[in-house]
Amino acid sequence: MLNLETSTFPVLNTERLVLRQLVPEYAVQLHQLRSDPEVNRYLGRSASTGIADAITFIDKIKSTIDATEGMYWVLTLSDNNSLIGTICFYNFDKANNTIELGYELMTTYQGQGLMTEAIIRVIEYGFKQMNADAITAFPSADNERSIALLNKFGFTIDEELQASIADDEDTLLAFVLKR
Repeated sequence: MLNLETSTFPVLNTERLVLRQLVPEYAVQLHQLRSDPEVNRYLGRSASTGIADAITFIDKIKSTIDATEGMYWVLTLSDNNSLIGTICFYNFDKANNTIELGYELMTTYQGQGLMTEAIIRVIEYGFKQMNADAITAFPSADNERSIALLNKFGFTIDEELQASIADDEDTLLAFVLKR
């Protein structure tokens, strides 16, 4: 059974990062991240339209966390509180003890191994603290860097899951990592 206890938001640390809670003070940086065409290229979402849009998104994330329907961390460097990316768990499948992983990183920080650090720590949290049996991810079939990152951690394409999404979104791949 998934452990969704979130009375205190978990702050996670890696060698170079602190993964912390999204708060309104990150609205400007969140807008920059979510409005970047390169970051949005593979995500199939509308770009952030401004600070008000970012604040609305922050409120939505807070509600999601309060309802124990997701976890959403801001990635910051250990020596700087500025938002450089995000990583999250959502689409909790309580019946199958499965959670979905999502992530994004400002282009300036890509290619430095930072998302690798974040994913290692978040996967550990998902399996050990949340008690998930499986973690899924659905990258765009065109996003070679994301696919390589998932492969690095042992995620594999799940044929059954792939078949279940094939009619809806042929551009996504269905990856899974089991405990």
